[in-house]
Amino acid sequence: MSMISEVVEQALKTGYLSIQAEEKLRLLLSSKYDKKDFSAFMSLQRAAMAGLVEQESRSIMAALSQSNNINSKANTNKPKNNSLLA
Repeated sequence: MSMISEVVEQALKTGYLSIQAEEKLRLLLSSKYDKKDFSAFMSLQRAAMAGLVEQESRSIMAALSQSNNINSKANTNKPKNNSLLA
């Protein structure tokens, strides 16, 4: 079994794609790969789009976005302090 297929199989089995696995896939896909690897990668893509595999990177981005939204709402409720020392 190829490295791409191994990473894909693990992600499909656990329902989770870590940032490290995502980076490994990027690296592996930047070099020559065969039709079987491409097919495995596409099955992972379909599973992720269907919500069957959670991507750690997207979870982090969503959490950061939500945190930024909360912080910006909290900051709009505070009076502005124009002091340079504040």
